[in-house]
Amino acid sequence: MSNLPDFESLAVFAKVAEEGSFAAAARQVGMSVPTVSRCIARLEKRLGGRVFNRNSRQLALTEFGRSLIEHANRLCRDAEAVEGAAREMSSTPRGLIRLAAPMTYGLRWVAPILPDFMSAYPQISIDLHLSDAAVDLVGGGFDAALRIAVLPDSSLVAQRLCEVSRFIVAAPSYIKRNGRPSHPRDLKESDCLAYAYRARSDVWHFAKGRSREVTVSPRGRLRANNAELLLPVLLAGQAIAELPEFIAGEYLQDGRLEALIPDWFQKKGGLYFVTPTARSRPTKIDALRDYLVERLANPPWQWP
Repeated sequence: MSNLPDFESLAVFAKVAEEGSFAAAARQVGMSVPTVSRCIARLEKRLGGRVFNRNSRQLALTEFGRSLIEHANRLCRDAEAVEGAAREMSSTPRGLIRLAAPMTYGLRWVAPILPDFMSAYPQISIDLHLSDAAVDLVGGGFDAALRIAVLPDSSLVAQRLCEVSRFIVAAPSYIKRNGRPSHPRDLKESDCLAYAYRARSDVWHFAKGRSREVTVSPRGRLRANNAELLLPVLLAGQAIAELPEFIAGEYLQDGRLEALIPDWFQKKGGLYFVTPTARSRPTKIDALRDYLVERLANPPWQWP
């Protein structure tokens, strides 16, 4: 008798228990009924006990069989997962990708490039989840995410696609009415709008040179969970806000907003492609990553 487990007989045992008959199991696994019967007999001899009570009309697990069935089912599921991953890794990218992305960035810059990706990979489907909240990739069942942040250390695998700066901005009408701030401390008495999902909470950090740092807690009458929601109040000249450049860029370019205190800098973040793990990553995920690197690494919204 081989020292290796009899994987075939265990798999046949699990399939017979699932189908409730030798004939149905034989059809499912592509064997003859006598071959299935021999597998079960071989397993029973090897394990030293009957796994089924059977006659010409009925088939039922014995107590011994019931004690083994969950282990056999788990073995089959694990084997199917291994084979499925191997096939997917070695074949054409296919299947569903659950992708999370920030709301505004997803609407403005991810959704418009999806048609080309879907044309290039007709066997891949995308389930795109847009939210400014940082989703739990593992707990939420996501395959990948785009994140815009100063990314902290974590167990996730992250590839930086590009740099993302932030700007303190106001409309020309606000500046005309209230004056142009020249130092971060000038913002402390200003009406500064807040972004609820800001990674470093409601504190703006400014630096100039290597040793000088100033923090400002924005105090304003509007706080929103999406930075784009701040735009109407900003454009009306009623407040100051911090915006990422992928939102601010077009308004800075056409003059509807102006960048304030440009000599002071905030720590730059980045756009990251994040996955739960790099091990056994399906080819569909690598295909999406490579496409996003190609299309998003040199974005048109970056402001000089």
